[in-house]
This record gives sequence, structure tokens and C-alpha cells, in this order.
Amino acid sequence: MADARTIATYDAKAADYAQMVISDTPDASLKAFIDLIPQGGHVLDLGCGPGTASAHMRAAGLLPDPVDASQGMIEIARNTFGLPARLGEFDDIDGDEIYDGIWANFSLLHAAPDDLPRHFKTLFKATRPGGVIHVGMKTGTGIARDKINRLYTYVTVDALMALLTSAGYQVTYTKEGTEAGLAGTLDPFVIMRGQKT
Repeated sequence: MADARTIATYDAKAADYAQMVISDTPDASLKAFIDLIPQGGHVLDLGCGPGTASAHMRAAGLLPDPVDASQGMIEIARNTFGLPARLGEFDDIDGDEIYDGIWANFSLLHAAPDDLPRHFKTLFKATRPGGVIHVGMKTGTGIARDKINRLYTYVTVDALMALLTSAGYQVTYTKEGTEAGLAGTLDPFVIMRGQKT
């Protein structure tokens, strides 16, 4: 079950978040991900937010399936980009080998720690052979709320690698960095890609 206070924050700040992430071109991580997906490939945009990444994917010839638990974000994705964004939580993802790619960019960090192994197994099942997953998480340990009331699960690099490999993915790329998000704090993060071989 999604955390109600986290969703309320995203609903209230959907327009602010959309302004923060809007871009004319995909960033380096998204561009690298897009380049790994075959033309016309189906991509799950898990926690799509205002739809910026899905819009870039569509412009590159992919078929995004944008999903988010925030109605405010879904409305922006639909109204701004005309995307087929749908309301859904992590537990609503289902299916066998339907996606060529999964873009989970700083969304699964809102899942409960005990639920993460199950979510990664579900995503692996939904990935086609040869398909790619991109995951962005904040690094650290434990769970905590930020100053705007969002609940986070922090992971170490090793823990995220273990989640991906235990689900069945082969980790192909890892990048660490620090970045300011919606709350304005500078937080360490890891980006990891895996492939279903």
C-alpha cells in the first residue's frame, strides 16, 4: 500500500515537480536507457510523475506505459503531453514478458523495505528476455521522511545490486552521485541498470 502522506505531497506539489524536471531533451541516464531499447519497444515508466521521461521515450519511437500513484501527476502527464498515463501502485504491476524496458527512476525508493524483493521479482517477470531495467534510489540505510513528508527507503549500492540479481537480472551499469531533489536537500544516490538475459 502506497504511503498516503507521500502521495499527498506529490499531489500538492505536482506542478512544482513538473517545472523542476521539464526538459527539451532526455538527460544522459534516460538517453542511455532509450538507446538500449529496440524501436517500437514497450517501456514501463514506473512512477512516471508528470510524464517528462515518457514524453522523451515516445519521441524516440518507444511505446511508454506511464504509471503513477499520484492523481495530480497523472493529470499533468495526460494534459501536458497527451500520454496514456494511468493511476497505479507498485502492486498493480502484473504480466509476463510484456516490457522491453522498465524505467523506475527514483520511484521504488517509496516502497517498504520488506516489499522491495517482491516488487523486483514482479518486474523481472514482466520484462522480456533481453529487456533492460533502470533503477534510481537514494543511498543510505533505514527508512525516514524528508522535510516535505515523503517516506523513503534508503539502500546501499550492494543492497540494490543484491535486489536486482536475486530477482534474476544481470547488473550491467552502476553510477553513484549526489543531487538536489524536490525537498532541496543534497542527497547521495545510485543508478543501476540490469538486463534479463
